[in-house]
Amino acid sequence: MVAERAGVSTATVSYVFSGRAGAASGSGVAEATAARVLAAAEELNYRPNRAARAIRTGRSGMIQLSLHMLSDPWSLAVADAVNDEANRHGLTTLILADGDWHAALDRVESDVAYLDAIGTDSDGEEKLRDLVERGQRLVVFSETLEPDGFDVIRSDALPGCVLAMDHLLERHTAIGCLTAEAAVRQAATETTRYTPYLQRMAAGGLEPDPAWTQTYSETQASAFAAAVRLLSGERRPTAIYATTDFAAIAAINAAHMLGLRVPYDVAVIGVGNTPDARLIAPTLTTVGPTDFYRRQAKIIVDRALGAGIAAGRRHDFPWSLLPGASTNLDAPVTRTR
Repeated sequence: MVAERAGVSTATVSYVFSGRAGAASGSGVAEATAARVLAAAEELNYRPNRAARAIRTGRSGMIQLSLHMLSDPWSLAVADAVNDEANRHGLTTLILADGDWHAALDRVESDVAYLDAIGTDSDGEEKLRDLVERGQRLVVFSETLEPDGFDVIRSDALPGCVLAMDHLLERHTAIGCLTAEAAVRQAATETTRYTPYLQRMAAGGLEPDPAWTQTYSETQASAFAAAVRLLSGERRPTAIYATTDFAAIAAINAAHMLGLRVPYDVAVIGVGNTPDARLIAPTLTTVGPTDFYRRQAKIIVDRALGAGIAAGRRHDFPWSLLPGASTNLDAPVTRTR
């Protein structure tokens, strides 16, 4: 019916609904033809039988994203970029709400799954191996794992955190830190995003006031409360190093609420280079990889389509400083008494 209405072959209709329309190198269906097929399907209220297609092609047309903190602008940017790229290829993106990603992936078939956190214990790696052995395509965001039948997105934050601290130290000596509770606990035995704060302050001969470190749990409300505590102290810092962009944005909002001017009364820098960094006023100075979300999304979708070389690659995304107005170095510096 759809083929007849669109004036094409049934093979062309199948090709369009497989998500391969518009493929490069002349192997796909022309965009105009694909549009005609989709219009005919819409007129006839036709929907392809996904279960039958999955049996025939061995593909589900699904991409699953396991994002451990969906309220974080970083996670939202990942989801948006992957969804945009997936839509271009007729794929559907699902976000796993279940904290147990292994169990969720075991229940729902997908052409690729993206994991932004697997945990730090060996149990997480065992679960990865189990999924790989059962043929699940995986793309894993990790600063420590190496590819082992799955792709690894490597975007090491620590060099960027050092850049962030050095940027503040050019003009400030009273620097506070907003960081996750776990980062402070773990810093005693391993390197976390809190470590560069301690190391760079010590390297400059500076001893931070203990009250200048405030911690938050993984919510924006908690980060805002921590920023208010930091900026309401008797000796508030003149600059804030926040170990995530969402905490830095919370600090800017807290400063506004307290009547402080950013960057004139307090400078703020974040970590992550999320799109929200450019939406806040003043714009946020941050560190992170450039064009990360679009490029990562293409890697994920390519894996779903079975494109490119075999799985097991490491994709490196180096970090750089991205200046915004929140640390305007031309602004006068206010120092604590």
